[in-house]
Amino acid sequence: MDVKKIGENRDEIDAAYGRKDGSVDGGFELSQMDFAITGMTCAACAARVERALGSEAGVASAAVNLAAETARVRYHPDQTSPDRLMEVIEAAGYGAREAVRDAEEDARRAEERKAREAHDWRLFYIGAAFSIPLVLGMIADIFKIETLMFLMDPLVGFVLATPVVFVPGSRFYVSAARTVAHGGANMDVLVALGTGAAYVLSVVHTFVVSGPVYYEAAAVVITLVLLGKNLEYIARGKTSEAIRKLAALSPKTASVLQPDGSEVQVPIDRVAVGDIVMVRPGERVPVDGVIVEGFSAIDESMLTGESIPVDRQAGDSITGGTVNGHGMLKMRATRVGSETALAQIIRMVEEAQGSKAPIQRLADVVSSHFVPAVLAVAVVAFAGWMIAGSGISRALVNATAVLVIACPCALGLATPTAIMVATGRGAELGILIRGGEYLERLSSVRAIILDKTGTITVGMPSLQEVEAFLPYGREEALRLAASAERASEHPLGRAIVGEAELSGIEIPMPDEFRTVPGRGIIASVEGKEVAVGTLKFMNELGIQVDHAGATGAVGMAVARMQDEGQTAVVQAVDGEPAAVYGIADQVRPGSVEAIRGIQDLGIDVYMITGDNARTAAAIAERVGIPKNNVLAEVLPEGKAREVERLQEAGLAVAMVGDGINDAPALATADVGVAMSTGTDVAMEAADITIVGDLSRLVSAVKLSKRTLAIIKENLFWAFVYNTIGIPLAAFGVLPPVYAGAAMSLSSVSVVSNSLRLRRFRAEQPQRISMTDAKGVESMPYGRKNTSESKENMVAGPGSTEKSAAAAGMVGDYGEALLNVDGMSCGHCKAAVEGALMGVQGVESAEVDLDAKSARVVYNRNAAKPADLVRAVEDAGYEVLR
Repeated sequence: MDVKKIGENRDEIDAAYGRKDGSVDGGFELSQMDFAITGMTCAACAARVERALGSEAGVASAAVNLAAETARVRYHPDQTSPDRLMEVIEAAGYGAREAVRDAEEDARRAEERKAREAHDWRLFYIGAAFSIPLVLGMIADIFKIETLMFLMDPLVGFVLATPVVFVPGSRFYVSAARTVAHGGANMDVLVALGTGAAYVLSVVHTFVVSGPVYYEAAAVVITLVLLGKNLEYIARGKTSEAIRKLAALSPKTASVLQPDGSEVQVPIDRVAVGDIVMVRPGERVPVDGVIVEGFSAIDESMLTGESIPVDRQAGDSITGGTVNGHGMLKMRATRVGSETALAQIIRMVEEAQGSKAPIQRLADVVSSHFVPAVLAVAVVAFAGWMIAGSGISRALVNATAVLVIACPCALGLATPTAIMVATGRGAELGILIRGGEYLERLSSVRAIILDKTGTITVGMPSLQEVEAFLPYGREEALRLAASAERASEHPLGRAIVGEAELSGIEIPMPDEFRTVPGRGIIASVEGKEVAVGTLKFMNELGIQVDHAGATGAVGMAVARMQDEGQTAVVQAVDGEPAAVYGIADQVRPGSVEAIRGIQDLGIDVYMITGDNARTAAAIAERVGIPKNNVLAEVLPEGKAREVERLQEAGLAVAMVGDGINDAPALATADVGVAMSTGTDVAMEAADITIVGDLSRLVSAVKLSKRTLAIIKENLFWAFVYNTIGIPLAAFGVLPPVYAGAAMSLSSVSVVSNSLRLRRFRAEQPQRISMTDAKGVESMPYGRKNTSESKENMVAGPGSTEKSAAAAGMVGDYGEALLNVDGMSCGHCKAAVEGALMGVQGVESAEVDLDAKSARVVYNRNAAKPADLVRAVEDAGYEVLR
């Protein structure tokens, strides 16, 4: 299955079908560019950059993603330019450059990230080294430990706190000064004001007038905030792990065949379209191409999520990033660099991760007003404590606590981190999502319309049955019909020819051939006149199909086949009825289970098709769609109107299709979902692309619902944290040190909660049940007493059974065969074997990496099949039926 040209011709599709994100504004075509931004530390920074870009003339929209440190800007190229937009970002106090997506840029960003992490951790270690003695001094003061009381001396505090304030703390003061100079306020301003006030007051009380000192508050808060920032940065890095995994699938080099027959190993970016590339067993396919020589089983799990390799031979297309199983392949490169399917998928995921979900608007609004509001609360708290007569020291400490605890980062990270993880995890599972907006919309969908052909069904008609009439038998009638249809390109005719070829029937060429569009064909075969077509066509030819020998039989066969969802094709030979052929499109494997899974989520499923009502009703009944939800005989231009009709009824609608004629409906729906096996136009008009079967759609809906739940949890706790923390700090209950710790933990907790989406698992209609462990094959062992060893035991269905007692084992033993999905290397094999051997009662576990299975001998009195399954799943793999 190919995922082709994702991202190409986008403007044409947008213009033709009026996409919801819009690439045309007021009749002018918009350009889009992504920028990598440096210097942002919190949600207030992101909001400031967004406001600056949004106020620039010619900018239609600007979305800043704090988690990804990027900004996506849609602008009128005749009114502004990328250089001007970078100037705007820099004028706001931040660094900017174009976010180029290539190997060199990825390496550059990775190096920058690594250097930044190392620098920030060095600052933290410095802060911790000088802050720990101050903490020990606090403990000594609380518990009256005389030997450590010298640490409470103001001069000692000054010596310890000063390096922390001026070295690790400098990043906050420099950032705050730059931000204030540009007329803004962010998290660094709050930290700088709080810790700076505590330090300055302590210095005054140490060297000018006597009074309490708060060196530990200034130093420890800076250290704790740095720790929180570092942990948050690491966690945020994990949200883009899916991108790195996808990028790692692309080989760095390729073996290119030269004209003289020699092979040259070249960097992947030097492979050109038309180059002949050699792919050896076990290697990843370097670029997209067509096999010109060889045969192999290709592991396409990176595209489809299916672990079973697919046979590919000369003439077949293969995709870069997939794995060559066992055969040597010679392929011609057709798409290279940024045009490969893998590169397009990575680009789509990156764009999705940089997008915003509608729910984020609430957090953005709050964050934009948050820092000024906190400053106001701090001033009020200071004034209140002064009026209450508590003195400047107490008032300043409580105001400092307010400034420190009020961190808008948790609000700013609540949505983008969840979107980043969800879209990345979706890509790993074969669910390609264009942006957070569509992920959120999918969670609220109440009706899903499925196109029949190519979505519910395979899209390739095949012959289901033949009812032959005397004097012809099945084989002879089929031979004549296939010969007549041999020159036809009609799908129904090809189905008849295909069945004859599969049956090994020799098919002669027709002497004459004539097609009647929309009716059938007439041919001369071995001196016989053969007509194949509709019942109406037979009547038009004057062929009496209901006379002696077949009274009513043809009409009855046609009616019966149509009732069963088949297209009935009638054959006549020399004016006499010879046979009726039932041809039908096959239901895709997994369609029935997927439709049931969607319905179990409380979503109505509709089927739309241009087929006649009887055939449509039969297919709908077979897959479990209610008769009232069948939209039959709908012309291509009518599909979008059917979507609108359901929307007018108050339903949020998702449309699933695969053809060019589905594109208008896909663009009209609240969420358009395209099957990757369909046309490029369908995928361009869609918001989500499904790679694989319909079971991925169930996974997509569940992922969207889970993501929205995580976002709501993040926002709830972020609001609760600030709602509770700020009053506690203002009323003196929460000292600055504790406020700093709470602030850091809040951001880390939000990101960590989002990272739970990395464990989301794809829908598996045939997945093993943990309650009854279906799909685990158990084989009982006897209790004979011999001296055979465990190594001689033969495992597997149909093999010679050896006794557990013969292996020296006493008890009721059985063998389980588990089909394990997700293993890809020796480390995976070792992990699964180790997990199984860790289950009490397991005597042996043998994992076959090629067969992706595990055979386990276990004591039934000590372990159950479900225990084995749970162990494998806890190790990070899936057990399939």
